[in-house]
Amino acid sequence: MTTPTTAPIRRWIVRLTIGSFSLAALLGIVALLGGGDFGETEGQILLTTLLVGVVSIAVLCYLTTAGRRSQPAGVVGGVVVLVPLVTGLLLIWLDTGDRSDDALVKTFAIGGIVAATIAQVCLLLIPGEKANPLARRLLLATIGVAALLAVLTSLLVLGVHPGDDTYYRAVGIVAILDVLGTVVGAALMKFGPGAGDAQGPSASTGGVVLPADLTAALDREAARSGRSRDEVAAEILRSHLAAEE
Repeated sequence: MTTPTTAPIRRWIVRLTIGSFSLAALLGIVALLGGGDFGETEGQILLTTLLVGVVSIAVLCYLTTAGRRSQPAGVVGGVVVLVPLVTGLLLIWLDTGDRSDDALVKTFAIGGIVAATIAQVCLLLIPGEKANPLARRLLLATIGVAALLAVLTSLLVLGVHPGDDTYYRAVGIVAILDVLGTVVGAALMKFGPGAGDAQGPSASTGGVVLPADLTAALDREAARSGRSRDEVAAEILRSHLAAEE
């Protein structure tokens, strides 16, 4: 559950993410609709829009862990994604020397690989918290394969790999296993044995129909605190039961 401490932070991160990408998108539209030839500046603006958009998607993936046991992974991702963001902006807007460009490109690529891997891990960890044992084991194996793929592709970026094509075949096999584990794991967590029992208390206790005024009050509190309606209702119920004891 998102705590009152993390909820304001999450709201500000969401606002910053939406605002920054909206501004970048607006600049991209202006660059495309502006008169004159399509020059270097317009290209830089569009590349910046693309970069900010991809980073924004990654940040939203990290935010799915807010208030959960997997939140540290989201925090790490939020820090790591700054590497491809900053280096990408430098590559787009600054004219550095060839040697500096090479170092920036490698830093940008490796930072992007790690940030994307953490985003994938965050999306897997959320349903994995309530998954059945089989799906949870597959989840852990998939996370390990994703980490291995990140290492192998990072080594490719650094140029540290054997000269024959065996390495590339291995990378391809690991990538296929990563995708396979993600798809099969997601299917098992949603539809596999015991999945119906892992959907939380409402799956076993049944739904509760609330009056319209209480539903509206829950919605207002959820919007104010940056949490879901279910999280707010669960917190109120726990507080009430604790007071009755």
